[in-house]
Amino acid sequence: MIVYGDAARSELPGVVLDRIGETLSEVAEMPGGIARHGALVSAFIEAGMLLQGVADLEATGRGEDARSPAQDGLMALLVALARGVMRSWEGGFGRGGRGEAEEGRGGTEGGLPEVESLRALLPEGRVTLKLPEGYAYYAVYPEGYAEAAKGMVVEAPVRVIGIRSIGTGLAAMVAAALGAPLPVTVRPGGHPFRRELRVAEALSEALTSEAGTAEAGTAEAGTAEAGTAEAGTAKGGGTFAVVDEGPGLSGSSFGAVADHLEARGVARGRVVFFPSHDNPLGPEAREEHRERWEAAERRFVGFEALVRAAREPWKRLEGWVEDLTGEATAPLQDVAGGRWRAERYGSVAAWPAAHLAQERRKYLLRSAQGVFLLKFAGLGPEGARKLGLLRRLHEAGLTPEPLGLRHGFLVERWVGEARALDTRDTAAHGQEKLLEAVGRYLGFRSRQLAATEEEGASCRSLLEMAVHNTRLALGEEAAAAVERWEGRVEALARQVRRVVTDNRMHAAEWLVLGDGRLLKADAVDHHASHDLVGCQSIAWDIAGATVELGLGTAEEAEALRESVEKHAGHAVGASLVSFNRVCYLAFQIGYATMAAQALGWDQEEQRRFRVMCTDYQHKLLREISSGVSQHAG
Repeated sequence: MIVYGDAARSELPGVVLDRIGETLSEVAEMPGGIARHGALVSAFIEAGMLLQGVADLEATGRGEDARSPAQDGLMALLVALARGVMRSWEGGFGRGGRGEAEEGRGGTEGGLPEVESLRALLPEGRVTLKLPEGYAYYAVYPEGYAEAAKGMVVEAPVRVIGIRSIGTGLAAMVAAALGAPLPVTVRPGGHPFRRELRVAEALSEALTSEAGTAEAGTAEAGTAEAGTAEAGTAKGGGTFAVVDEGPGLSGSSFGAVADHLEARGVARGRVVFFPSHDNPLGPEAREEHRERWEAAERRFVGFEALVRAAREPWKRLEGWVEDLTGEATAPLQDVAGGRWRAERYGSVAAWPAAHLAQERRKYLLRSAQGVFLLKFAGLGPEGARKLGLLRRLHEAGLTPEPLGLRHGFLVERWVGEARALDTRDTAAHGQEKLLEAVGRYLGFRSRQLAATEEEGASCRSLLEMAVHNTRLALGEEAAAAVERWEGRVEALARQVRRVVTDNRMHAAEWLVLGDGRLLKADAVDHHASHDLVGCQSIAWDIAGATVELGLGTAEEAEALRESVEKHAGHAVGASLVSFNRVCYLAFQIGYATMAAQALGWDQEEQRRFRVMCTDYQHKLLREISSGVSQHAG
């Protein structure tokens, strides 16, 4: 099934460098606290993305990974920022001074000499920046990688290898904590389960050959010995730290780097892995990779140990948000992993399906000022962007109230009296009221929240996904019926007004207040989640609403489309809605199928997704047989 995709954007390197410099200037003037620390991490993340974009561009041109002055210069900046992040984290978020910002500024007040000196090294054309998934979706905190490296006994020389994309910045954190020389980055390529490295001979030689005459020895991370020992006496001597998030289904990116090192004479015992979880390799892993992984040293400090169980009060999530919520009067209540359903539904039998492993971290905090939802929205610029979006939606009366963002976590007032919308109760709620509320919400998004073309999948990509998923789920005849849209896909693409769509119109995401009003929850994540859809025409959300909110008849679908048009102030083509409905159903079939496969350890959740998948299949078959899709031919 085709479901997932990578978010990327193209930018001029100089523009990104300017943004990093501006952020560092702001950090230098900010008072100490978590907001200042978050801004410093934001500059660190953007610097890592810029280095990733430059490295990918150069690797594409050469056909292999290699070092360059631009990469080394950007990595030096990134490691300097990593040191600043570490000092801020350990020192109470810079409450005692401005040293962390000065590290990135080159230590002067007169400008940004280290940043500015990089400008001449940057390529002139645009580079593709890939959104680091761990920072954006999975609460992978770079501080955890520095903590994981602390106290590690290393044999000099220490070589740190980051796997792009997110491994770029994470490698800088590990190198800063170990006192190691500048890391290098690589991007394994090929089949997702059989990745391989293509590395310039000079880079391989520099990593694994004799580099000098210093005797290899052991030292603890962060000591002078660890930071100054640059060479070993034997080929492949020393310690090799391989850094990335994951591993995923196969762990083949970690495996590709280790394979390359072993082929160059590095003993297995010298390779240390820095992953983002402590689970074994996934089911698609090669057996030799699995054996190596189980035997290897793996360094990992996750969110629970880093933040929830932190000894220092300033490192705990409750402390981050106290200025917004007041002091917590009870332990945080974890409502991720589907636990939020107990707060919205009276019966477990009514619970909707939830992809437990993919849900974002979220907690309820209780204080004398009320109850608050703390939900991970993304580190760095991604979280700040979502806060701005949520504020606009709330000001329009469409969502619960956001109070602020603290180092990746959005803080909202918890609407405790609300219940989740039940589509079986649409008649009691009032269909006209439902159509008006949904139309107003989608109309606002279509009118006010424009997106760029590169922020979402094209109509052709959606159709390719729909044909593929339909073929796997329903067979060739059904896939051929979907494929008849091919003749109109270019004309439909010209109708698209790309906006920041919601992409999650399920009934469980609509809150019914005591006075009958509807608010939209979970309104800022799914247009930029780890799937291929991204930002679309508002027709995608209209299609999703007709499927998820029990508006399945042609008359109901048309009434919703007209309501959205009224509030958007522009036309939304009926044929575009029909096309998006087919694609939406095929996408949801793929999502539900893969979720059921991934949740084999939870039979009840697996059953929910299988029921959901069957429902989507029936609806797609009806869509095909009704003739709504057939006019595409």
